[in-house]
Amino acid sequence: MDRVRDLASKRAAVIFTKSSCCMCHSIKALFYELGASPAVHELDQDSKGREMECALSGLGCNPTVPAVFIGGRYVGSAKDVISLHVDGSLKQMLINAKAIWF
Repeated sequence: MDRVRDLASKRAAVIFTKSSCCMCHSIKALFYELGASPAVHELDQDSKGREMECALSGLGCNPTVPAVFIGGRYVGSAKDVISLHVDGSLKQMLINAKAIWF
């Protein structure tokens, strides 16, 4: 759990994903479209990926991927991020965390 918290706090925007997850790909694309360059951690390609996935579950991430952190705080999974984008607050969260500049 400490590794996940450490990684989540190192960058303004962090996404834990799996390379085979289509929703993970969509969330990454959304962040890139908004001008953010999130740190992306592909759990299925990391030797500690299974351990990190268990830690994400322990933090309340359900489903475990994509797990999105902005400003070191867990924001949610794909449905949460999409809801934030639709209501206009995702972009402001990224600005406040200095993940994008406008």
